[in-house]
Amino acid sequence: MIDSILLTINISLMYSAPLIFTALGGVITQRSGVDNIGLEGLMTLGAFVAAAVGYFTQNPWLGFLMGGLSGAGLVVFHAIASINLRANQLISGIAINFIGAGLALFLCRIYFNGGVQTIAVTKKIPTMFSIFSIKTQNSALNALNIDASVVLAIVLTIVLWFFFAKTKWGMRITACGEHPAAADTLGINVYAVRYACSILSGFFAGLGGAAMTLSVVSMFSSTVISGHGFIALAAVIFGKWTPQGAFGACLLFGFAQALVVMLGGMQFIPASVLAMLPYILTLVVLALFVGRASMPKALDKPYIKGQR
Repeated sequence: MIDSILLTINISLMYSAPLIFTALGGVITQRSGVDNIGLEGLMTLGAFVAAAVGYFTQNPWLGFLMGGLSGAGLVVFHAIASINLRANQLISGIAINFIGAGLALFLCRIYFNGGVQTIAVTKKIPTMFSIFSIKTQNSALNALNIDASVVLAIVLTIVLWFFFAKTKWGMRITACGEHPAAADTLGINVYAVRYACSILSGFFAGLGGAAMTLSVVSMFSSTVISGHGFIALAAVIFGKWTPQGAFGACLLFGFAQALVVMLGGMQFIPASVLAMLPYILTLVVLALFVGRASMPKALDKPYIKGQR
């Protein structure tokens, strides 16, 4: 019984890590006033780049980093459209979703002989036990052997909580999302802040995709992300645009995925029904909490310098 509980916690954390990285990126950009619903496409591109680089270099950490950088590179187009060109941010985000997924599949066909999935990496992101060379035959302890990506996601959440709650830079980002004109009068470069936050959101979403293909699974396929970017977006709303809130929401969604895995062997529950559980939970959460959440006042509103 205890082993099953610990294993469920382990699986929950494993599936939560990609969501946490991506949701934190969503928190950053939306707190600055730039909406980004293109997290799904950014995750997909990051997932492919990480898997491909990890396979060819046999270095999962390099693949992890490159996955994040690929997301940061792609989101620049969304930032230009949203900040400089003042385009509709929802439409731009939708375009990023299509571009990210299409580019990942296109590159996959080029580098993997026309295939729609990569070859499995032989070196995934290590677990904490392997990093510290800990060996044990105890099943309970093995169930607590979490991936290093989980620890990194937790540390990043704490850092961002401190950043937004305790530092002047975090307050400046919040000001740009709440009242950019007032922030501008105080000497804050609203455009620069929004650009930096948009690029960071792409980087974190790319890390989320990388965590999926280098920790949860060991290869990229066209369905490896399958809605996780939208679940992370729901976690941002459910978490009320705070790092700690988004983290808690991602744990909830990760637990739903863990239930799918743990209950998968039960014949009286159809596999198709179990597969819908995380997405049903997303809809329920949005239906119950989206009306109560108070988003940043300037979210999705292009800023024109000098305009009040």
